[in-house]
Amino acid sequence: MKYETHQCIASRLRRLSRIADSYLRKELAAFKITENQMNILILLKRLVKVEQGIIGKKLVLERSTVSRGVKLLEKRKYIKRTSEYRPEIELTSTGVAMVQKFMPFWGKFMDELYDKIGTTGMKHLEELENKLI
Repeated sequence: MKYETHQCIASRLRRLSRIADSYLRKELAAFKITENQMNILILLKRLVKVEQGIIGKKLVLERSTVSRGVKLLEKRKYIKRTSEYRPEIELTSTGVAMVQKFMPFWGKFMDELYDKIGTTGMKHLEELENKLI
């Protein structure tokens, strides 16, 4: 075999993701939202209003993950759907307030990881992502 199992790229990327997620979970615990829910809220803050399918494409999430996240965020009144034939999702005022509340904690998380991997590490992450997309 050409590669050893410990060299599996997918496993190593998932491992890095779990390590980063563990830092983020500590910051998000007080807000009772997951990383995926946080990403949905941040995306909606940026895009304002979007169809649910676009969320999955932009965040590279499975349909079921997006659907679950959207339902929970809707239940907590952070987002709402328009009543159109192809409904779009947008933040409510409560959702906007939540994003504003957790962004400083997300910034702290980013600072901690950035301090660990530096500019070079960030550049390598971007290069990897661009190569794999």
